[in-house]
Amino acid sequence: MSDILSAIYDVIWSNALVYLCLGAGLYFTIRTRFVQVRQVPEMLRLLVRGEKSADGVSSFQALAMSLAGRVGTGNIAGVATAIAFGGPGALFWMWMVAFFGASTSFVECTLGQIYKTRDKLTDEYRGGPAYYFSRAWAHTRFRGAGKVYGMLFAAVTVIACGVLLPGVQSNSMAVAMNGAWDVSTWVVGVGAVIVLAFVIIGGVKRIASFASVVVPFMAVAYILLSLIVLGANASEVPGVIGLVFSSAFGFDSAFGGIIGAAIMWGVKRGIYSNEAGQGTGPHAAAAAEVSHPAKQGLVQAFAVYVDTLFVCSATGFLILTSGAYRVFEGESADGRVLGEGGALGGDVVVGPAYAQEGFDTLLDGAGSSFIAISLLFFCLTTIIAYYYMAETNLRFLMGDAATRSIPFIRSTVGGTLTMLLQAVILVAVVWGTVSTAADAWTLGDIGVGVMAWLNIIGILILQQPALKALRDYESQKKRGLDPQFDPASIGVVGAHFWEQRRATADVRKDPATA
Repeated sequence: MSDILSAIYDVIWSNALVYLCLGAGLYFTIRTRFVQVRQVPEMLRLLVRGEKSADGVSSFQALAMSLAGRVGTGNIAGVATAIAFGGPGALFWMWMVAFFGASTSFVECTLGQIYKTRDKLTDEYRGGPAYYFSRAWAHTRFRGAGKVYGMLFAAVTVIACGVLLPGVQSNSMAVAMNGAWDVSTWVVGVGAVIVLAFVIIGGVKRIASFASVVVPFMAVAYILLSLIVLGANASEVPGVIGLVFSSAFGFDSAFGGIIGAAIMWGVKRGIYSNEAGQGTGPHAAAAAEVSHPAKQGLVQAFAVYVDTLFVCSATGFLILTSGAYRVFEGESADGRVLGEGGALGGDVVVGPAYAQEGFDTLLDGAGSSFIAISLLFFCLTTIIAYYYMAETNLRFLMGDAATRSIPFIRSTVGGTLTMLLQAVILVAVVWGTVSTAADAWTLGDIGVGVMAWLNIIGILILQQPALKALRDYESQKKRGLDPQFDPASIGVVGAHFWEQRRATADVRKDPATA
């Protein structure tokens, strides 16, 4: 089975996907005129002045939901793995993916807002790639292709987020807690299931509330403690920065021969961590209550910065400045050691242990517990976000059938299948805690890769509505207005939610038009 998974992985994560991710990010950066740079002040303003309603969450809550999916084991174990197999230069390529990916995230998340809808069961906002692929082409000759493509993405996402990806998070969490406190992985799995069941059964509102409290607190605590270690090793910072850049371009004597691995692992772990282009961010973006889709696009672009430039960088510099790293040849821990920082003792397993050893250089014995606690919260919130995305795409697949009643069991089709999905993802969590890290990561990477292929190709085709929305937003801002979205005024079709919203607003202004 491992050989089959590896073969599938090699096909999905070929160099073509790396080029596609970087190329798409560069293309959208040019098309949006560097929106990820120009609009940073606006991103920050929107975070603190977002709207919310009974049907939608605030911009900050949507950001927290998005970060719940982005900030997870990829920010700790993923960074460590990238350095171990790609060298210090992999951190630079993670930055590049974040910088260019922020523009990609703006496009996909703006599309998520434009084509969002109301859930027929809960009346909450739903949206994502499946929705914008099917709705954008609903009034064109490509209607059938759009519907099929949307169904394909939805099916892949239900499998990826409901089955493949949760195991990566629970595995890292279980391994860290077992190493820190000798807690059985089975106990970790059962405990995680209890917490997750309480949150996910509560729906999107409870998910958003949980994420908005836990994610910011843990992210800030993790960054601050990493900065303390960085401060204790301040003299190493200039050398580490030089090492990162020289390794990224093959100029370092020790790591110059693995520049290809640096790019591959930096891009791969960067995408896994910040999820730009993967198609996950638009789900949380669509849940927000905003007056213009570009508002949430900007907020979600900033989420990429928070994830990679802040949290991943904190891990990278923690590991490199403390010397708690070892780089292997051949992208395998069985390969020859090309270089190391000198702070790792014995055979330390590649992954969270690198960060644990890094913290231990400051306060011996504290690293294992702190990383275990960090991963506990990061991984739980990420799994919750995975469930929300899987549920959203399941709703899309069910369509109008979601509200149909099932005789004898007093439930709807949607309610029954939702409970089944909840059971499946909880089983996947338990499986992840007892599986090997290699299998868990391979399955997770396959899920991420397939979603990225489908979404990036799709938004390269379906980019115009997002670009039109950006121009419309910036035009209204220049006129001193609080931007309001009217899809008809900029030639966007299929945005039914916004069309109805605009019609309702017109009726309120002039009841005679009703």
